[in-house]
Order: sequence, then C-alpha cells, then structure tokens
Amino acid sequence: MADVAGTGGETTLKRTLGAFSLVTLGIGAIIGAGLFVRTAAAIAERSGPSVTLAFLVAGLGCAFAGLCYAEFASMIPIAGSAYTYSYATMGELVAWIIGWDLCLEYAVGAATVAIAWSEYFNKVLEYVGMHVPYQWCHSPFEVSEAGVTGIMNVPAVVILFALTLLLIRGMQESAFVNSLIVITKVAIVLMVIAIGWGFMNPANHMPYIPAATTYTTAQGVTHPYGGIMGILGAAGVVFFAFIGFDAVSTAAQEAKNPKRDMPIGILGSLVVCTILYVLFSHVLSGVATVEDFRTAGKEASVTFAITKYMIGYAWLGKFVTFAILAGFSSVILVMLMGQSRVFFSMSHDGLVPKIFSEVHPKYQTPYKANMLFFVFTALFAAFLPESIVGEMTSIGTLFAFILVCAGVWIMRVRRPEIPRGFRVPALPLVAVLGIVVCGAMIYGLGWTNWLRLAVWLGIGLVFYFGYGMKHSRLESHPNEAGR
Repeated sequence: MADVAGTGGETTLKRTLGAFSLVTLGIGAIIGAGLFVRTAAAIAERSGPSVTLAFLVAGLGCAFAGLCYAEFASMIPIAGSAYTYSYATMGELVAWIIGWDLCLEYAVGAATVAIAWSEYFNKVLEYVGMHVPYQWCHSPFEVSEAGVTGIMNVPAVVILFALTLLLIRGMQESAFVNSLIVITKVAIVLMVIAIGWGFMNPANHMPYIPAATTYTTAQGVTHPYGGIMGILGAAGVVFFAFIGFDAVSTAAQEAKNPKRDMPIGILGSLVVCTILYVLFSHVLSGVATVEDFRTAGKEASVTFAITKYMIGYAWLGKFVTFAILAGFSSVILVMLMGQSRVFFSMSHDGLVPKIFSEVHPKYQTPYKANMLFFVFTALFAAFLPESIVGEMTSIGTLFAFILVCAGVWIMRVRRPEIPRGFRVPALPLVAVLGIVVCGAMIYGLGWTNWLRLAVWLGIGLVFYFGYGMKHSRLESHPNEAGR
C-alpha cells in the first residue's frame, strides 16, 4: 500500500488540474444525452412525473459510491480509478478484473456515445440543408427503410480522432475545451428550466405518483409503471445518466492538490448534476403529458415538448440538439481520458504491455495508449450498431462501484493509520448501502447482462493468466507483494 501511495510523487504525468477543472470534468462526463433521452424514457415507460424521485434515488446510489471514491482518491492519488483502489485493498487479481471491467465503461462506452454523436451531428447538418449519406453514418449491420445498407460510420470515427488528438496535446488543453463545452450545455439546461417553468401545467403532475400498473413498449417489452416499482425501475433507467463521475478519479495524477481537490471534483460534480437533473425532469414532466413522451420518440421528445407547448421558443428546441451534441463530445473526451489512465496504471504494474504507459516527451501524456484506444473505439463505432453494447456499460460501472465501496471498508479495517484527506462519514453504513443499491440495480438489468459481463471477464482472465500474471511487477519484485 505504501508503494501505491508513494508513486503519487513520482508521476510522469503533468499536474495541471485544479478543483474547478475537476468539477467541470465530472459534469462534462455526467451531463450527456442521458439528461435528455433517459428522462423522457423514464417518464414514458416507468414513472410518469415521479421521475424526479427516481433521479433522487439514482443520485443517492451514486452518492454512496462517490463518497467512497472521494476517500480513496484523497488516500491514493494515483491514476487508475477503481483499478488502483482495488489493487491496494484486494490484491492483483481483483484489480485486474476491475481494470478489465472498466473497459466496458470507458472504451466501449466512448464508442457507443460516438455512434450517437454521429446521429445528432446529422440532425444539426439538417438545420442548414445538409446531411451525411446513410451508408456513411451507419454500420454494415444497419439498413434504412429505403433499403440502403450502411458501410461505415464516418462521423463517429472523426469525432473520436479529433478528441484523441486533443487528449494527446495535453490535459490542460483538454480540460479547457471541456470547461467551455460544460458551460455551454449547462447554460442551455438552465434556459430550459428557467423558461419552461412558466409553461408547466399543474395537471401534468397529477397524480405525482401514478397508480401501480404496467406499460408495454412498441417493442413488446412490459415494464412496471407507477407506484414504488415504477420509481425504482425509472431509477435504474436514469442511473445511466449519472455514469461518468468516477472518471474524475482517473485524473488524480494530473491534479495539482489531489488530496484536497479530488473529493471536491467527485462530490461537487455529483451534487451539481443531481440538482440540475431533478429541476430539469420536474419542468419537462410539467410542460408535456406522459402521452407526449410515449408518442414523440425518446430522442426527439424534449425538442417536441418545447416546440409544442413552449410557444415562441422553437429556437430553444434547436439549442437542445446542440446541447446534446456538445454533451456527447465532452462525455467521449472524458471516457477516452479515463480509459487511457486506467491502462497507464495497469501497464505500470506490468499487467498490460509497457506501450500503454509510454509518455510523450513534450506533452507528457500517454499518447500511444490514446492512439491504441482510438483504433479500438473507432473500429467498434465504425462497423457495429449501438444496440450491440446494450447495457454492458452500465453493469460494468455498477460492478466497479461495488468493489470501491467494499475496498474503502476493507482499508478502514486493515490500515486505519493511513492519512486520509477525506473520510467517508458513517462507515461501514455508507459502504453497505452503496453495495446494496448498486447490487439491486445490477439485479434489475437481468440475466442476459450478467452473462455478457461473465463472458467479458472470462476473456480478461485468459489474458491475465496468459500475460499479466507472468509480467506482473509483483512477480518480478516479490518484496512488493504487500503493497
């Protein structure tokens, strides 16, 4: 453990990020299309106007995990997020599992968001009378209603390449661009809240918690609707809108004062986003009816609600599309950054090849890792449809949260003497609640996602026993086994 904590002063990454940059980094990762798309889906299929309560439940689950992340980040200010924390508390094998698992959240997640970015980019082009031909913005597995088959998703590859170059240029520049994007999209969210407040119809909030029943989607899937189960189901849906706050912890080695600033970045971004989510969902569910969200389509429902009910503010609907596009961009940026930093730490420990920890001589960023992950994510985004990933990103994230909550508890028992810049209050209660809430959400994702996670982890274990264990730093330096 001492070795892990000690490496914080010997980093080859450049420390440029302050508390504000870390908060905006977290907000940039969290506020994406989830705020616009997931809110509408939860209202239509699960909870109705009580979606605000669902956001509070999901935010509470993230807060438990966020508190645990904050203590770890102040105690072990090293790049690598949950991977590093698991290494320090539960050993190399568990750390490998969580590091491999984080690929589902960061690399696969970035590719998935890039595919969605391409879709919204085309919508923006349509505002000026242009568009990307169907075959060049869809995968070979997709066919249009007119019978056109996709070839590759070029816009998705372009945005991944552009953001990869930005990350290679430096974290300070990346954080600056991300801050501009965050300010823009938060301003638009605040405009929707402020303007939409005057257009709310109290009748749309009655009853606030609909009576328990069921709702069957156009795809034939039946969900509990209304009542407690509707709220919990909606919490599972909108949880995906919170994914990303943990990416702040991957930037620990680039924070100026990680023991002070990391908890501020993690918890500050969570608080800001939860408040915005609750207010936004309250206004949205008050402006339009549940039926509006069911008939408009999840992607277009926010713009539809603004255009239909907020007379004179059709321009705001277009602004929302721009906000979604900007939101996607910052989410991709933070996910690509998080993935390269996790593998940077794993490479430092010998579990993956050294190429992932080679730093650019001028920019002091893991540029080779960035380029390798660009190739991986670009292949995925160019040639596979978004539906392939499904909910694997979410189950990987929840699994990481559970291990972090358990790890903080273990470290308090095993190593209570280690200095902590931030301490989780009411431990072990907070850790237990975090494990229970995240475990419940995993249970709600169903057996198909459990199976996909098991297969993914199985592939990772083959790589670990075939390469990682033989090249491990603990294998070559046995005296470090107690770190």
